[in-house]
Amino acid sequence: MRAAIFMGPGVMEVREVATPKPKSGEVLVKVKSCAVCGTDVRIFTHGQKNVVPPITTGHEIAGVIEEIGKDVKGNFKKGDKVTVVTCVGCQKCRYCKKGIYNLCDDPKYIGYYYPGGFAEYVIIPEEAVKGNNIVKIDADISFPEISVIEPLTCCINGQEFLHIEKGDNVVIFGSGPIGVLHAELAKASGADKVIMADISQERLDMAKNFSITHFINSKTENPLEKVMSLTGGCGADVIIVACGVPSVFEQALQMINKRGRISYFASLPKDNPVIKFDANVLHYKEVSVHGAFASNRSHFDKAVELISSKKINVKKVVTHTFPLEKIVDAMNMSKSGVGLKSVILM
Repeated sequence: MRAAIFMGPGVMEVREVATPKPKSGEVLVKVKSCAVCGTDVRIFTHGQKNVVPPITTGHEIAGVIEEIGKDVKGNFKKGDKVTVVTCVGCQKCRYCKKGIYNLCDDPKYIGYYYPGGFAEYVIIPEEAVKGNNIVKIDADISFPEISVIEPLTCCINGQEFLHIEKGDNVVIFGSGPIGVLHAELAKASGADKVIMADISQERLDMAKNFSITHFINSKTENPLEKVMSLTGGCGADVIIVACGVPSVFEQALQMINKRGRISYFASLPKDNPVIKFDANVLHYKEVSVHGAFASNRSHFDKAVELISSKKINVKKVVTHTFPLEKIVDAMNMSKSGVGLKSVILM
């Protein structure tokens, strides 16, 4: 089979390698598409501690079951259309016992610890099969759409804390794939104004295809002044920070409404993770601030329902497709910020 092998920062080689055979408890999936995530780009560019080359990365997987190993329990058969939950929990820690596998004390990830989906076939390890990580897709959803399920699940996880409801004014910083998915979810939950801010006019122009009512170019406009104007001086009920910029994390506190909810959805650079935080805003306005990291099986089931019912249209998120041989081009395009989602088609 063909597989893209990450050899180290900046080096990805597409090679012919042996097609894996599922051992007892494992499932072999024939990959049809695998989207490029921002984390994939960071790994390709800089490497990552928990990704040891040579290895195949890629975790936004869509495919069909090709072969089932012995002793696999579950209603699986060859040809089933599937995606895969990225995080494989240990099943033993207090978080796994609560079903919060994304916060597992000893997590392993498809496409990080285990070989991932930038290959024609991928083995789903026994731990993942037992952990209910294989998600069957019975609905009529295309493979590129299925590859967008995983990032959508992360947004669903983040918005579970925010309780967006009818009439809320929502501000989203960052108009990349995650930002526009957050906008679609917020509008589906009943948000009134969905305000998108970004420093890239090109990205803002692309975001006009989504459920966004107002746009702010942070290079040419003052986001604080604009948000206060758009909300009658009250500020935003919900703010989602989907860009890793410390000043934006701080600015969110300045434009939040009373009893507002803030999601620090993005991470900050490890060498600069500390922000100035006015705790009195939380105290006097009764504001809630939440983090969000990855997702769990329940979020995948919700994402499938949202896409299959047409409540969320993820087709618009996929702006570029590439063959596996052009994976470096896909990485570079994603890194450049051109387009939204790049998807590798097998």
